[in-house]
Amino acid sequence: MKTALISGISGQDGAYLAQLLLNRGYAVCGTSRDAQISKFANLHRLGIYDKIKLASMALNDFRSVLQVLAKIQPDEIYNLAGQSSVGLSFEQPVETLESIATGTLNLLEAIRFMGVPIKSYHASSGECFGNTNNLPADENTPFHPRSPYAVAKATAFWQVANYREAYNLFACSGVLYNHESPLRPERFVTQKIVSAACRIAKGSKEKLYLGNVDVFRDWGWAPEYVESMYLMLQQDEPMDYVIATGETYSLADFVTKTFECVGLDWQNHVVTDANLYRPTDIAWGGGNPMLAKERLGWKAKFKMPEVVRMMVDAQFNIS
Repeated sequence: MKTALISGISGQDGAYLAQLLLNRGYAVCGTSRDAQISKFANLHRLGIYDKIKLASMALNDFRSVLQVLAKIQPDEIYNLAGQSSVGLSFEQPVETLESIATGTLNLLEAIRFMGVPIKSYHASSGECFGNTNNLPADENTPFHPRSPYAVAKATAFWQVANYREAYNLFACSGVLYNHESPLRPERFVTQKIVSAACRIAKGSKEKLYLGNVDVFRDWGWAPEYVESMYLMLQQDEPMDYVIATGETYSLADFVTKTFECVGLDWQNHVVTDANLYRPTDIAWGGGNPMLAKERLGWKAKFKMPEVVRMMVDAQFNIS
């Protein structure tokens, strides 16, 4: 039985990845800064909380990281922890950089220090590419981050590449584009849209306030995307991969589809608020997942319209 360690297991991706690994016969250990007080609501929601060993680990504390790795002795590490909101990163740039970049560095250094063959996956982001002039980004597209979050993710990406080349670690990054699910918290715009549309459909008189709806993104289905993480660590050689659907839609398209799913015209319920615009933003973001298809056999089955439908259906089922 292989043992997997997932940092950031309480989040959307961590919970779905834990479920996937359990189904494949892994022993799964998940970490958070303080496992004694964390609620792990997503693990409870998926019905897997009792199947996972939980431990406290502060990624910005090297000693804490080393202690947990020495105790758990994982075969695979999936580093999904860190501040995960692009919008919030403008308000908390220092915490964002430390939680993502310093946390990744401490984990890589602990793996190197232990000197045992641990395979590690690190969560990167399509945000690192910035604007790509309406051309889907692939593994050779240069980075041009346009938010503190993207800067931190780009820093961590190059740390992973450096440790892979300098110390021959099996370390790789998945450069994932937007991926959604019912486990998304409402501070993410996709779940904010879905939740508001469902409340309005049930009689709420509220208005949905959004920023720039003319930005374009590549939206996928989170349970599919975590499978790509697993597949990256099953390869003979570590490589970085862009993970995306290959299809891009505007946020207005996402809003339109969401309100269509509940039988409403979004223009009667949505207000654009300039105060919600970000200081810098990506006008068009999309990925080319061809390498993942060729080498991992991974391809997204669900695109934005199906993702919206599944999120809306789930929201009605739980409310």
